[in-house]
Amino acid sequence: MSKSMHLSLKAGERIFINGAVLRVDRKVSIELLNDATFLLENHVLQVEDATTPLRQLYFVAQALLIDPGNSERARAVYRDLHDVTVGTLTQEEIASGLKNAAEMIEAGRTFDALKILRSLFLVESAALTTATDIQPIQAA
Repeated sequence: MSKSMHLSLKAGERIFINGAVLRVDRKVSIELLNDATFLLENHVLQVEDATTPLRQLYFVAQALLIDPGNSERARAVYRDLHDVTVGTLTQEEIASGLKNAAEMIEAGRTFDALKILRSLFLVESAALTTATDIQPIQAA
């Protein structure tokens, strides 16, 4: 038997459940009584915010939840983008997180993959800032 999930939503907030978009008109608590894939609005990344490799991966992964009808295509894009990102971001914490996120995606645990990717945003930001702060050495 699956466990239930309690969610609280504010007035006007949206939630994506199994590909459907729901908006509530007042503060409400809902209980999901069976397994469902869902994404809260405040965890949805907009396309214009997918500006780094990890955010792009996150954007593609969220498509698996928001648009399950195109999940095979999104999964293929995720795999390709993941392979490129692994070669680009080599920090140990990021590499480990990417491996774990990929395993979650393949196991159908997209929500867990999104949590992993979201937790790496600050690490990625620091890594990208450090990489852009390094000035080339000029020969004398």
